[in-house]
Amino acid sequence: MQEHDVIIVGGGLAGCRAALEIKRTDPSLDVALVAKTHPIRSHSVAAQGGMAATLKNVDAEDSWEAHAFDTVKGSDYLADQDAVEILTREAPDVVIDLEHMGVLFSRLSDGRIAQRAFGGHSHNRTCYAADKTGHAILHELVNNLRHNGVRIYEEWYVMQLILEDAQAKGVVMFNILNTKLLVIRAKAVMFATGGYGRVYNTTSNDYASTGDGLAMSAVAGVPLEDMEFVQFHPTGLYPVGVLISEAVRGEGAYLINSEGDRFMANYAPSRMELAPRDITSRAITREIRAGRGIHPDGSAGGTFVYLDLRHMGKEKIMSRVPFCWEEAHRLLGIDAVHQPMPVRPTIHYSMGGIPVNTDGQVRSGVDGLIESFFAAGEAACVSVHGANRLGSNSLLECIVYGRRTGKAIAQYVQNRKLPEINEQSYLSAAQEQINALLNQSGTIRLNSLRQTFQDCMTEYCGVFRSQELMQEGLNQLQQLRQQYQQIYLDDKGSCWNSEIIEALELRSLMIVGEIILTSALNRTESRGAHCREDYSERDDANFLKHTLAYYSPAGIDLNYLPVSITMFEPLERKY
Repeated sequence: MQEHDVIIVGGGLAGCRAALEIKRTDPSLDVALVAKTHPIRSHSVAAQGGMAATLKNVDAEDSWEAHAFDTVKGSDYLADQDAVEILTREAPDVVIDLEHMGVLFSRLSDGRIAQRAFGGHSHNRTCYAADKTGHAILHELVNNLRHNGVRIYEEWYVMQLILEDAQAKGVVMFNILNTKLLVIRAKAVMFATGGYGRVYNTTSNDYASTGDGLAMSAVAGVPLEDMEFVQFHPTGLYPVGVLISEAVRGEGAYLINSEGDRFMANYAPSRMELAPRDITSRAITREIRAGRGIHPDGSAGGTFVYLDLRHMGKEKIMSRVPFCWEEAHRLLGIDAVHQPMPVRPTIHYSMGGIPVNTDGQVRSGVDGLIESFFAAGEAACVSVHGANRLGSNSLLECIVYGRRTGKAIAQYVQNRKLPEINEQSYLSAAQEQINALLNQSGTIRLNSLRQTFQDCMTEYCGVFRSQELMQEGLNQLQQLRQQYQQIYLDDKGSCWNSEIIEALELRSLMIVGEIILTSALNRTESRGAHCREDYSERDDANFLKHTLAYYSPAGIDLNYLPVSITMFEPLERKY
């Protein structure tokens, strides 16, 4: 059995920043990081637009209080305001720290970090590295991990969280190259496993975003918070779903319908294309429903709208948003200097996740914490995003709460002993699970079941929802769960058997999908990204609270957690 002082699962920004902070706080600690891809292939590397912080390099009137208000208003007042205050107060400091590490932010002519406009923000406060910001930050963090002696287990898939007597003790993991199983025990376990965009059939997320950390936590008895709030990004490149960053609209691009109108004037006249993402996604969907979408031949009545950059000019496009130009050109053969891009909403981000306090320690319920278990980043829900995340706050959350959780872990593990684990029982159970998948003589192809499941989630729990729709989705999902017992794997080998990983990931997706649908069905209001056509108003009297969903194979139980309101009383949300 391997052992480390701290084991971090997830190689993206939150996990890397936490690992670095632990080593900065106490270099003697033995820290290991596990990633199912190479860390630099973590989905954080795809983050494009930027990172919000009140540096005041462009707008001297900005303040952390204004950033906090924008974030709380954007969240439709479901964000925990104590957590938002930490996020926005610490933002300038973490950006400067990244700069000192060597992150190559874009610059103003006087050499200071450049800042741009972003949706839902009242000031130009988003720091960026062209439109490859996540790439710039993650590369520096991974280099810093190596420099600080963090052990990296790359291309290992974590199968199980070892949680006994309300204490996290370690993990069981599977080597993707040779199918070797390994138990690691640790004084503290941190999950930074990212989101679950692959629950849906069209997403900006990479293939690895399958909600494994959330599913493992749920199976171990940990509640998941606010899972009904799933963010649709307004501008997914049609038909592939790849993200066209909000930075493009921040730099001045227009959204236009089949009639050539900038239709956002009808939905958010003060913010136009830079309204929050939930409002913009619903606006695009309504335009398409009303017959003002566009067909590939340019005629009306189609399934997308245009994102028009042509008025921006070649120099601005190529210097400020080159990656978005490259994506449209590579995937669709479109030259955005001369042609508009076809876009429609795509699944992008999970506001919900593993419930944590502001030190990253995982909650066991409304009251109480789980010993030795921490989480941060998109996998966690400290609830700085509430019902809707503002663009450029997610990279910020990863760095602020990754750093904060790392510091808390470094202090937590001092003078703690390594836990006792019955290694053999966990290895045997994991091997049984692998053997069962390899030997299962079903009739259903893995890819076919996954596609049907993703189509079900997309159809029944999308931008617009209703009781009837979601109940039908839940019924179908129960049937699909039964079919999981009938899948079969073609690959029986022990070298790089990606089918085993895909089968385990599908199990994670189905658990997460059921929790999303159940949580959404029980929230009978519209708030942020959760928009119900049968309950179109926000209902603060009954639903100004966080959902806590407890999973079991027999069904899902729900409880609720109060929202922390410390600065701003909930108001009607208008833009």
